[in-house]
Amino acid sequence: MNSFGERFKFTTFGESHGKALGCIVDGVPAGITIDEEFIQSEMDRRKPGKSKFETARKEGDKIEILSGVFEGQTTGTSLAMVLFNENQKSKDYTNVKDLFRPGHADFTYFHKYGIRDYRGGGRSSARETSARVAAGAVAKLMLQELGINIQSGICSINGIQAQSYDFNHATTSEIFALDASKESEQKEAILKAKESHNSVGGVALVRVSNAPIGLGEAIYHKLDSQIANAMMSINAVKGVEIGDGIESTKVTGLDNNDQITSDGFKSNHSGGILGGISNGEDIIVKVHFKPTPSIFLNQDTVDTANQDVNCALKGRHDPCVAPRGSIVAESMMALVLADMLLLNMSSKLENIKKVYN
Repeated sequence: MNSFGERFKFTTFGESHGKALGCIVDGVPAGITIDEEFIQSEMDRRKPGKSKFETARKEGDKIEILSGVFEGQTTGTSLAMVLFNENQKSKDYTNVKDLFRPGHADFTYFHKYGIRDYRGGGRSSARETSARVAAGAVAKLMLQELGINIQSGICSINGIQAQSYDFNHATTSEIFALDASKESEQKEAILKAKESHNSVGGVALVRVSNAPIGLGEAIYHKLDSQIANAMMSINAVKGVEIGDGIESTKVTGLDNNDQITSDGFKSNHSGGILGGISNGEDIIVKVHFKPTPSIFLNQDTVDTANQDVNCALKGRHDPCVAPRGSIVAESMMALVLADMLLLNMSSKLENIKKVYN
């Protein structure tokens, strides 16, 4: 499947070393002012090659809108966007065309489809997420009209945990660090891994402010289940926590329950979601990224004939995918919320009457 969403739905296309990547977004309400500078600024936050903490592959990621916008506003029809690859080095992958890189999707793609694009992983490459950020930027423009704000940052690198969260600081940090006091140590861990031809993992925190009560469909399309679905679809994500997440398994019900007063909730252990539906509190999500599987150390693997071989990679890769991945997580959150907002409009007859009466 290459599509995500029910009412606000997007489909991505393209490969890491193909001519271009892009997306088609359906269900975008007419009348949204499209700020192309904002969309490009979102692309720039995720694009590679900005610092020594990222892959050396440099891509402009210049987004081009092909349809769905007229005189600066959405028309209600399909919105198509494209960005062209500019800095592929496909020759770096010729030595792995007949073997499976450990930790990658090579093995499973080959056995599922009988063919695979070995150039940077093709469709399974994290480069695909650039198209998601483009779609997410459109969703954010819709959310901004409703005063809904999404922020993200890095709360852990290689187990080095932030002790406080400053989302404003994250916007100025090369690795989107939430805690300035831990940033140097986190950067050092990334560079140490890079210098030793290895990689490290990390955790991104996504926070949604001013989300209305009522987002999320009962039972099989819950807000938290769709958030988990969205985040787990991102390359290298191995875990998602809502609110206190795993920590909630270590306390009692009395400690974990968010008691309610006439002034609102006294705490937010639930991460803003109860019964799969938003409760008006901040939505808090942690997204766990594994270490980048592309490392420059010899590893054992097999080839397409199932013969034991040695894997020695070339190319340009992030020593830690979590920082740039946090931008993708933020975008996926925006896409989930935009979809849930449109779905929620038909939850009550009175809402339908407001439109048609």
